[in-house]
Amino acid sequence: MTDHPPSATPAPTRLARYTKTEQSEILGDGDDPFGVADAGLTWLPKEDHFGIRLEGRLVAHAGLLRLPVSIGGTATEVMGVGGVAVAPDVRGRGLARLVVAAALDHARTTGPRYGLLFCRPPLVPLYRRLGWRALEGDVRVEQPAGPVVMPLRTMWTPLREGAEWPAGEVRLLSFPM
Repeated sequence: MTDHPPSATPAPTRLARYTKTEQSEILGDGDDPFGVADAGLTWLPKEDHFGIRLEGRLVAHAGLLRLPVSIGGTATEVMGVGGVAVAPDVRGRGLARLVVAAALDHARTTGPRYGLLFCRPPLVPLYRRLGWRALEGDVRVEQPAGPVVMPLRTMWTPLREGAEWPAGEVRLLSFPM
């Protein structure tokens, strides 16, 4: 076993699982750890998970889920990024960048041309610094009672060289991730 100096950050790893317990390790046990409960949305669980552990504790996470989407009436797929979290006591150390980059590296091997995420407006500058671009216009997402306009900001990033987001109405053909 190698000792890491206090400033060293281990590389993100793919997690075999990500449970409510692991989420609580990062964000605590609050009722609304992501600050989106007021949106009243039903969310899908992510299928692939990436994390960073410091001293045996999970301190950062990003999840992925492949999703169907319609852009300008054309069906395609995106890799949805969600559940991005960094423990409050270790924020400001670049862990979000590392864990999102690990998730996107994996996403680039899966086929879709675009990554997609939804975030609260205060997080838009963070994701812009990470290379994400805001989508203008409404994005519809499926919900139990039918499609609704996503109340959070929608952002995308290319997963392929030269990929540009197509023009047209965007509809996620599933619950959001």
